[in-house]
Amino acid sequence: MNDHLKIAIQAALAAGRKIMEIYETGDFGVDMKSDNSPLTKADIASHNVIMEFLEKTGIPVLSEEGKDIPYSERQNWEKLWIVDPIDGTKEFIKKNGEFTVNIALIENHQPVAGVVYAPAIDELYYSDRENGAFLTMGKHSQSLESAIVNSVKIPSERPTKYTVVASRSHMSSETEDFVNELRVEHGELELISKGSSLKLCMVARGKANCYPRFAPTMEWDTAAGQAICNHAGFAVTDWKTKEPMQYNREELLNNWFLVN
Repeated sequence: MNDHLKIAIQAALAAGRKIMEIYETGDFGVDMKSDNSPLTKADIASHNVIMEFLEKTGIPVLSEEGKDIPYSERQNWEKLWIVDPIDGTKEFIKKNGEFTVNIALIENHQPVAGVVYAPAIDELYYSDRENGAFLTMGKHSQSLESAIVNSVKIPSERPTKYTVVASRSHMSSETEDFVNELRVEHGELELISKGSSLKLCMVARGKANCYPRFAPTMEWDTAAGQAICNHAGFAVTDWKTKEPMQYNREELLNNWFLVN
């Protein structure tokens, strides 16, 4: 396994442990950011833990909790980490377990390795372009060694019944219209609501046929999940350009996209 991916897995697991310490207390210290999205003490603690690991690699980091790096500085980065210390902070606050730690390694605007860790439900996804995508479930995800030994490669599968996964907290009317079009095309259809980058992972592991996202997301929301999908054989397509989603753009706000 690539050393950078090992470090990213270790960072995600350590951040997950710190998040769960706070999660179990129920004392989240919620503040609101300028975009009216929530920020908790767990977001900050997770960011700090991850940075301790990733700084050792010498590769620059773009994180949701450290995002004010001017494009004039970022534009020449051929390689960078993109991090979301907690993706699905609203789900964290609701205590429904559907939140993740997202860490992606980007080279030349594409994710070459990724880690998505959902500590509350003990699901660890990791991938690189050389070896594919893997999943570890249950308590085996508590250490790097155990996670690797007990992981299984994610096959490129599709559910037998056409299934769409969509956002639990950000379902837009445009997404609903798209789902209705799919109903006409496929007849009976199952719609699943899920939080965070777990939606991308559901497509990657064959639990959903597609994930349409016709609402705002940022690069750190999708980079790690795109790595998992790409390396499991699925596409994350920018709805505007009809090309694979690019990263470290001047505008960090993603266009709409479709995962399938």
